[in-house]
Amino acid sequence: MFYTITLYVSLAIFVLGLIYRISNWFRWKIGPDDTVIATSTRISVAAKAILSTVFSAKIRILLRVFVLDVLLQGWLLKKDFLRWLAHMCIYGGFMLLLLMHGLDKLITSVLFDDYYSTLNPFMFLRDFFGLIVIVGLGIALYRRLISKAPRPKTTSVDYYAIIILAVIMISGVLLEGTKIVSHSKYQEMVEEYAGLGEEETEELRALEAYWVQKFGVVSSEVKGPFDKDTLEQGGQLHEMSCAECHSRPQWAFIGYGVAKIVRPIATPLDRGNVHTLLWYLHFLACFLGLAYLPFSKFFHIFSTPVYLLVNAVMEEGKSDPANIATRKAIQLDACTHCGDCTTRCSVAVAFNEIPNPNILPSEKLAAFRALLSRRGLSEQRLKTIQEGSYICTDCRRCTEVCPIGINLEDLWLNLERHLTGLGYPKPEAWARKAIGADFVSARLKDKTLALTPVDKGFLGELTGSAQANTFSVCFGCQNCTNVCPVVAHYENPKEVVGLLPHEIMHCLALKNRDLALGSMMLWDCLTCYICQEHCPQGVCVTDVLYELKSLALKHLKRKDLTEEAA
Repeated sequence: MFYTITLYVSLAIFVLGLIYRISNWFRWKIGPDDTVIATSTRISVAAKAILSTVFSAKIRILLRVFVLDVLLQGWLLKKDFLRWLAHMCIYGGFMLLLLMHGLDKLITSVLFDDYYSTLNPFMFLRDFFGLIVIVGLGIALYRRLISKAPRPKTTSVDYYAIIILAVIMISGVLLEGTKIVSHSKYQEMVEEYAGLGEEETEELRALEAYWVQKFGVVSSEVKGPFDKDTLEQGGQLHEMSCAECHSRPQWAFIGYGVAKIVRPIATPLDRGNVHTLLWYLHFLACFLGLAYLPFSKFFHIFSTPVYLLVNAVMEEGKSDPANIATRKAIQLDACTHCGDCTTRCSVAVAFNEIPNPNILPSEKLAAFRALLSRRGLSEQRLKTIQEGSYICTDCRRCTEVCPIGINLEDLWLNLERHLTGLGYPKPEAWARKAIGADFVSARLKDKTLALTPVDKGFLGELTGSAQANTFSVCFGCQNCTNVCPVVAHYENPKEVVGLLPHEIMHCLALKNRDLALGSMMLWDCLTCYICQEHCPQGVCVTDVLYELKSLALKHLKRKDLTEEAA
């Protein structure tokens, strides 16, 4: 009864959690255009789109994506074979265990009339699926600890998922092994199925001898070696009473291996009722994992397939704006936390100096979800989100490398809008204020800038690296400015970005801190490295601009600390 109640409670929490997470896809408003679309409209439009897609030629696209990308994880195979193999083993093995064993009373016993967990092929398959999960975990550990494959920051959410999964697997293996050697479990089976009375002592001893010899039971009273007649008599009783629901335990190859190991201490384990404790631990961990799944990082096993299917049939410029708004929200949950975006991020290196996880694209999504969920975020947390958001250079590398095609660049732009709406604007204005001048305003007003006194200590801060030192060989050919995509984007770039790249290099030669740190170019730079690649003098233009941006943020943080202390 306790098992059944716990199962249904866990399923109820799982379903409610699933409904809550899916409802977010229709409630979250990512972009400014989404605010005018009601949640009810998005739900109704999505329902119509699903029906029209299923009964159209696009169903072939859905089936192809479902088979190749959802079931076979083709999108991941293209990126990394080892990661694909680990993912398939963990995901595939665990889902098969859940469906066949964890939910056996709801699924397996309904599909198979002769189902018993102690019968083959079910007993063998349970251990085989468990072995698949263990192999997947082994590959994942190899990639993490030995191969040093790039990965995102490990968070508490990752630890919770790993701990629950580990407890489920370890307790399951130990439970199976201790049950094989348990004499009390054997006695329960005899009392329930053998139909032998206490007066039939000889038959009971023969059956027990057979189970000790063939099934690995450890008995304190019946010990081998056994004569042939006793084993034959026990075998006949077994065929009459037990064979129908008990296969040889050797088929449970993992559990049987554990039983061999614990055999010397099997009697005290049995007296301590350890197998019962392991049973409670195992099924509680399974149901806790099931209930926690919609709230964990493993929710992407639902959201990622949904996003892949939705993205495959939607067309930019043709799909309904309500569906586009919903797809944007699904993107936030579709992330698999693979870390490819962080590996390719042009500013991820800043995390080494500024330990703010929101700098990393793979972690920034969680911050965006927190903002959209309207959680009570402290001012300090909002500032850390702001810092991570605006260190981003919008270089689009994260979007290009995302294996499932999430438009991360669009998400970051909308994150900036959300922060601005909460009163946390772009920090370039703060940086110029911290330095003492607002040069963009001055340029728009007077069309010119006066040279301010030089700062002799400024270059000492800047030239801490060999890359930043290269500005000194610039001779103002303007090649960097001519190839810059940011400059080319504007009809009148000087009024928008302030100093142009070659002018910033010249400004550094004049040791003018205010002019260098006051240019919007520092914040609009895409770190595309085109300017650096085209410089005939080998000036590391992009690296210089990035270091200047870091200095501006440093001045800003220093000013904030001074104001807080005051």
